[in-house]
This record gives sequence, structure tokens and C-alpha cells, in this order.
Amino acid sequence: MASSSPIPFRRALVVGNPVAGTGRGERAARAMVEELARRGVAADLRLTRARGDATAAARERASDVDLVVSVGGDGTLREVLEGVGDESVPIGVLPMGTANVLSLDLSLPRDVPRAVDVFLRGRAQRLDVARVNGRSSFLVTGVGIDAAAVAEVERTRNGPITKLAYVNAMLRALRGYRAPELALELDGRRVEGPVGAVLASNVVHYGGVFRLDASRVFDDGVWEVYLFRDARLPAVARAAVRGFLASLPGGSCEMRRARHVRVTSDAPVPYHVDGDFGGSTPVELEVSATRRRVLAP
Repeated sequence: MASSSPIPFRRALVVGNPVAGTGRGERAARAMVEELARRGVAADLRLTRARGDATAAARERASDVDLVVSVGGDGTLREVLEGVGDESVPIGVLPMGTANVLSLDLSLPRDVPRAVDVFLRGRAQRLDVARVNGRSSFLVTGVGIDAAAVAEVERTRNGPITKLAYVNAMLRALRGYRAPELALELDGRRVEGPVGAVLASNVVHYGGVFRLDASRVFDDGVWEVYLFRDARLPAVARAAVRGFLASLPGGSCEMRRARHVRVTSDAPVPYHVDGDFGGSTPVELEVSATRRRVLAP
């Protein structure tokens, strides 16, 4: 449930990804520090240089501040969520990445003054997070063709990621693609019948392009699990069109809800965690009992 009671902030940590927003991340992070100071909130700045830096900064300073602000994309936010670790410190977001999925679901502003307005009103949305093979996930974990495209993005990445990079990566992933056979368990029960791809999600806007079921609840303790019974290319194309023009589930895509998801396969099948390549099956996801608080309009 969302809370509307004001939260006083005196000290903040701003974690910024300098390459986010096609290189505008550092300037935005510094502007955030200045705007918070202008509003009476003393803020320290940490700029990330490598993966894991945002987690380390948030973990080190979370107990010393009243607010942690993520300036960057979904990857930076995921690391901040990991570092904060619980509901004790609220998290503000200035979206600067390629997809900014959570910002779409929460209608977060993308300019510094309006973002700070949101922070200082102190309305916090509780957010379920999951552990996926030891990693945190707060958006979508996918097993199948979308993960193959993510692997292609990371293999050829050189600098900031654009949406065109994902399109080109998907075209490369489709070369020689064969639909896999996945075994799926939800809350300990085997799902019967064929499954060719799986999405476990806590958001509506997948990749910032496709829409999933709008009835999802951020903090209900379960995630929506989308089963693609037919993952051959024609069916995948139809599902993509449906997700772009309307929403999933539908067609060969079913939706169920679960707290624990396990995906296995005889042959290795790639998976991603919130748009970062994770490796290959098996995949085990469990929604945590501990939630995070994200400041939202």
C-alpha cells in the first residue's frame, strides 16, 4: 500500500551513473545535489564507474542518510535497491536510462526540480523484489528469446545502450533460433504442457515498449508469470504485436501468479534479470518478504 504521510529528509545520498542518458548522467546527478541543497537537504554524491559501485555506495551509506536517490537507468536503480536492502530508507529516482521501466509504471518525472518535488512530498510506494539465482530483480526476469537478445546486446556493447541496439540484437538472436523446451514449476507445482519462454514480472511496461497485465500490484507478495506455450517465431511475433498494440496475456501466452518460480531445461537456455544477461538455465526466482520503498507522485 502507498503511504501519503510526509517524510522529513535532512541527509541524502545521490548515486549517479555518469554514462546514463547518453552521457548526461553526471550533470544530472550534480544538479540533483544542488537542488536538494537548495531545498534544505544536505546531499553527498557518488558517481559509479563499474558494475556494483551503486550497490556498494548505497550499502555503505544507507544507515547514515534519510534518502537515497538513483540517477540513471534501471540497472543503476536495481543496484541501489540491492544496497539499501530493506524499507528503512526511501529511494528517489531520476530516470536517465534507455527503458526506465519503473518510471513508466510510477509516472516519475524526468527533470530535477519536479523529481525533488516528488521526493519531498514523501509518498512512498512499497515494491516487491525477488532473488534470481542470487541476484536482485525488481522488474522482469525472462527466459528464452528475449534473454538471447540481451546476451547479444552485452556481447557487442560499447558505451551507452540505445533502443536501436536492442532491435539489432534481437535480429541477430533470431538467426538460427529454435524454440526451447522449458520445464516450469510455480510455488512447487509443475506446470503441465509445453512452455517455450517465460517472463516473471512485477511491472506493466516491459522494456518500455510492451504492455503486460495492468492488474499487477507492486506489493502483493507475488509476481505475474507469463507462459508462452508456443515460442516458435510466428507465435513470438504475434505476441510481440499484441504486447505492443494492446497487452499480454493473450493468444498462446498465459498468465499466472506465484511467489516461487523455477525454470529448467535439458539444453541450456539463456535468461536475463531486469535486462542484464544472467547466464543459462536453471533459473530460480523467489519473491522476498522484505520490500523497498520508492518515492512516487
